[in-house]
Amino acid sequence: MTYEKIILNNEDGLVRLTLNRPTVLNALDEQLVSELYDALDKLGHDDRARVLLITGAGRAFSSGGDLAGGDLRPGEVDAGRFLETHFNPVLERLFSLPIPIVAAVNGAAAGAGCSLALAADITIAAYSAYFLQAFINIGLVPDVGSTWLLPKQIGRARANGMMMLGERIPAETAMEWGMIWKAVPDDRLVEEADEIARRFAAGPTRAYAMTRKAIRNAMEGTLTSTLHEERVNQERAGRTADFAEGVAAFIEKRRAKFTGQ
Repeated sequence: MTYEKIILNNEDGLVRLTLNRPTVLNALDEQLVSELYDALDKLGHDDRARVLLITGAGRAFSSGGDLAGGDLRPGEVDAGRFLETHFNPVLERLFSLPIPIVAAVNGAAAGAGCSLALAADITIAAYSAYFLQAFINIGLVPDVGSTWLLPKQIGRARANGMMMLGERIPAETAMEWGMIWKAVPDDRLVEEADEIARRFAAGPTRAYAMTRKAIRNAMEGTLTSTLHEERVNQERAGRTADFAEGVAAFIEKRRAKFTGQ
């Protein structure tokens, strides 16, 4: 697939994915979401990829679904169909990737754009950025996993307020609530996100993959199932070349040189 509405680059294992519709604040139309899924699907099978960094071109991360595009006509179409065929597969693909994900949020992260940002393992936002669940303002309900993500990240009371009042949550508040990892000055966003992404790109990729999967499963499972998964994962991690290198580096008092194997 030729990409027209996203930009994808791989720089020594650091894969940059930029939502690229800046004139409409990176609103997510059918073509962009299809391109996004295709890119994520390919990344899931790309051994060269060791971290994914997602951001938005221009003044916003993403303003959410493209209401002005004409795909959603009130009373005329199934408003949930596009979720089933496009948005939901993207979110599932994000969570199933075998590499860590960093989101650098510039400007608005609204609706589905908010879900994309919060689906990352590490989300960093500029001070000027904000998060918004605006569905209630147009008579719709939160979607793209936000009713699953937000209560787990910030608790029921804050999730209720955010989704039922439809108010903007500034980046610094999002950090205080535990919704994101860090809020930084606008002129530091790219540098901070790059620094973390490069750290992941040089890290133990297979251990990252097992960790992010285990965290998702633990959010849905029991203590017993979580303990079992930790035991299985530790066996697998203990057989990796990165574990051997990590121990050797510790003993030799040097920085480990992980290969992702």
